[in-house]
Amino acid sequence: MSQHGTVMESPTAALADPRSADNVEYDPSFASLRENSVDLETTTEYGSPSYVSDHRSRNADRTENALDRDFGPADYGHVETAVDAAADREMVCLDRQLGRHPDNTYVCRYYVPAEYSRIALAWAKLFEPAPADADPDFVTVQVPDADEVAVRVLPEEGFTAVLGTDYTGEAKKSFLRLFMFDAKRQGGLGLHAGTKRVRIRRSEDDEPATDDADLETVGQVFLGLSGTGKSTLTAHDLGLEAPEDATMLQDDVCALREDGTVAGSEGEGLFIKTIGLDHDEQPDLYEAATHESAVLDNVDVAEDGTVDFDSDAHTANGRAVVLREQLPSADEEIDLPSVDQVFFITRNPAMPPLAKLSPEEAAAAFMLGESVQTSAGDPDSAGEAIRVVGTNPFIVGSEGEEGNRFRDLVADLDADAYLLNTGSVGDRDVSVDDTVTLLREVSRGRVDWTDDPTTGLTVPDSVPELDVSRFDVGDALDDADEQIAELREERREYLAEFEDLDDAIRNAVY
Repeated sequence: MSQHGTVMESPTAALADPRSADNVEYDPSFASLRENSVDLETTTEYGSPSYVSDHRSRNADRTENALDRDFGPADYGHVETAVDAAADREMVCLDRQLGRHPDNTYVCRYYVPAEYSRIALAWAKLFEPAPADADPDFVTVQVPDADEVAVRVLPEEGFTAVLGTDYTGEAKKSFLRLFMFDAKRQGGLGLHAGTKRVRIRRSEDDEPATDDADLETVGQVFLGLSGTGKSTLTAHDLGLEAPEDATMLQDDVCALREDGTVAGSEGEGLFIKTIGLDHDEQPDLYEAATHESAVLDNVDVAEDGTVDFDSDAHTANGRAVVLREQLPSADEEIDLPSVDQVFFITRNPAMPPLAKLSPEEAAAAFMLGESVQTSAGDPDSAGEAIRVVGTNPFIVGSEGEEGNRFRDLVADLDADAYLLNTGSVGDRDVSVDDTVTLLREVSRGRVDWTDDPTTGLTVPDSVPELDVSRFDVGDALDDADEQIAELREERREYLAEFEDLDDAIRNAVY
């Protein structure tokens, strides 16, 4: 690298081989990583480690990539700081495998100073061991005690520098961001989404399935911002009984491919939100989070080990890394063979609990990415209305082109798309049970549809076991027509900001 950081060799090439570097402990065991961080640990009543970090959410406003912004000396200086730290400080380094699909599998190499081994411990439990002696596709160096908070991404190099933050989520997303970027380069699209395989009887009658031969498989994808219910719905069994079942494949990031396959990313664990985690409502996630194999992150744990998932004493963005093997709802597979249904999770009180979308409307929903801000994104703005293209804060490249690509993929694959409101309609709460009923009956194909005169959307007219009339937008909102008209105009103005977006998608705003 030059003195000023503007002309530099590949940062990955500048790093010494961690397997032989004197300052690097390569591929330490989970026990060793935990021992390195014993002075930071509060041991829970379940025997699992719990840690509290200084940073408790991602630093989106301090994150830049070299494709969407011209990097200058300061940006390359941040990269150089990370590379120098990996060369000079006592580090731990682990290689892990991201994904399993033949065309979407990557070796990820992660460096962090040894005193921050707790981050490596949590991160490493999300991904599978990498093949021995494999060269890395992606490299991240995290230096939590750097003087300035800065996340700098070199997508073409597959390198990320994470400085000044000790939040585990920055390590995780540094690799998933590049996973999604490469999916787009291959002609597909990376999605901030969970995937689910439902095996169900699709019939006009109510007769239960008697064996596997009576079942059809429905592949589902759920797009949503962190904290909107994506993990809850992806992991939910939908109240089905054998031989019917609903199985989670992924809960966070995947890659929609041109052939309809949805490639998964995390093969070993999940990074779940824990605030309000309840055994009755989310039994599978609760059991996994209270197993000794979990790692708790910014959860309120008393000195005697008592865990309080309802407390936001540290943050409302408390997390747990849980192992897939501890989730009965998680399948051994992480790739979805084909996609049949795509759901956009929102919490807009002016939207119905469910609406069926055309490919153009689906692309408009993708671009709008409407929800409310959660503590996972910005704790200071939690509860405020927010729009994030694709509900994906990690897009590299043109956002308008992402919307066009999404529309084309959904149309070519003949997938059905839906808007799913998990919040409220006006002041009428949509419960988890309401949403689960809608998902189950959409999977069965037993929803009758009608045109809603207030929103202009195609909405349920009747759903078995659910009175959908109580969620009528025109009845639930005061001055509904005026509110919808104002919302539609806001959406048009928002979509006009994306120069690369096709007019057909702009005109499909609802």
